[in-house]
Amino acid sequence: MSNWMEALKKEIPDHQIMTGIADRYSYSFDASFGEHLPDAAIQAKSKQEVVHIVKVANQFNIPIYPRGQGTCLSGGPLPVCGGIVLDLSQWPEQIDMNADDLTVQVSPSVLTARINEEAEKHGLMYAPDPSSAHVATIGGNLAENSGGPRGLKYGVTKDFVLGLELVTPEGEVIRTGGQTIKNVTGFDLTKLIVGSEGTLGVITEATLKLVPKPPAVQTIMVEFNDVRTAGKAISRTLTSGILPSKMEFMDQACIQAVENFKPSGLPVDAEAIVIIELDGHLETLNVETILVENIMLEIGAANVSIPATSENAARIWHARKQVSPAIAKIKPTKVSEDATVPRSKIPDMMDRLHIIKEKYQVEVVVFGHAGDGNLHPNILCDKRDQEEMARVEQAVEEIFQAAIDLGGTLSGEHGIGTMKAPFMEQELGTVGLEMMKRIKDSWDPKGIMNPGKIFPEKGQKLVLRNG
Repeated sequence: MSNWMEALKKEIPDHQIMTGIADRYSYSFDASFGEHLPDAAIQAKSKQEVVHIVKVANQFNIPIYPRGQGTCLSGGPLPVCGGIVLDLSQWPEQIDMNADDLTVQVSPSVLTARINEEAEKHGLMYAPDPSSAHVATIGGNLAENSGGPRGLKYGVTKDFVLGLELVTPEGEVIRTGGQTIKNVTGFDLTKLIVGSEGTLGVITEATLKLVPKPPAVQTIMVEFNDVRTAGKAISRTLTSGILPSKMEFMDQACIQAVENFKPSGLPVDAEAIVIIELDGHLETLNVETILVENIMLEIGAANVSIPATSENAARIWHARKQVSPAIAKIKPTKVSEDATVPRSKIPDMMDRLHIIKEKYQVEVVVFGHAGDGNLHPNILCDKRDQEEMARVEQAVEEIFQAAIDLGGTLSGEHGIGTMKAPFMEQELGTVGLEMMKRIKDSWDPKGIMNPGKIFPEKGQKLVLRNG
């Protein structure tokens, strides 16, 4: 260690290199499960520093783990093989707006919500809106290809990335894409890097696409007496010719948890609610609101509420954002998944989740971005209870299998990381997974860039228990 540490100190200030046990422990976890102690954590504040750190890691075969704010729910930045955690969160903020071209260049350390704040000053919008946008960095969002409620209409992070600056695992700097909307020059390396979870290099700059901010929005809250009808209502709406910007789902357990946590006036007797947001010109919204209300009543909704003021609408959306903290109060541990299925299969997925809940006697609450099939089944448990956690592990495995059986995917927005790696072959097949490995090996021949992620070790199992 002394050799590579001395090499690092030639260009990195001592105060940015942390090797004390307390500092190392603070970088040993994220928002998922697992705790892995790095040998060092290094704060990089410029492209030149990243280049030097990566070159040293490559020279000495040291694993390197890019990290933002550590909000990842799949174990993306966990240093499972020791080595270096490369902290990019202290990089000075850079937001260079080009309103005429509807683009913005940002540093990896920028909080995602800040991009939208700056865009709004020009009448524009950065559409991707992960729930953690106010605390997560754009670098992490790019690595995980994060989604969010607006993904239904506007798409996810990769749909808004025009170009990247990347430090390769060998310490070289490359640029992919550019600043134009159209670009078909060679392989689309930009799309390959976004969502690669830091396994192909370190993103040091991104050029993002912006869109005009819609002039008006309208919220609609719909109550249902059974979950299957709620699922059918989502598909019926989307096949009617109306494309909401958001369609969010909450089951009764979520509703009651929020009302017990911070009362917001949600209907606690409803089996489920669907919260819809329409955006566009006011005249169009007036027509679409009536159409959505008719669709919901025809399919069997118990009630349709249309807030009369923006304050009332904001109260509903605030309640939706309270789900995660609210359910976290029920039990000390929550396992948050993001299995995604075709929209028409949402009712079937809800049935499978009910069966899994009863089979393993675990507490499951479900919410999520139902408009694009991206559900968030959360299992509430106590990680100190080894017997309960063994049942939780089995339940999570069956949740993943249910999503795959229904034509869905392991992850809609959280990424694979360490938690879902054991199930990759079930979705991709042996050959599909091997092709991905070939890409990884060609980009990172020494295997130093975020090892232990995406690709499972032989015989690797999901383990949520301590010890």
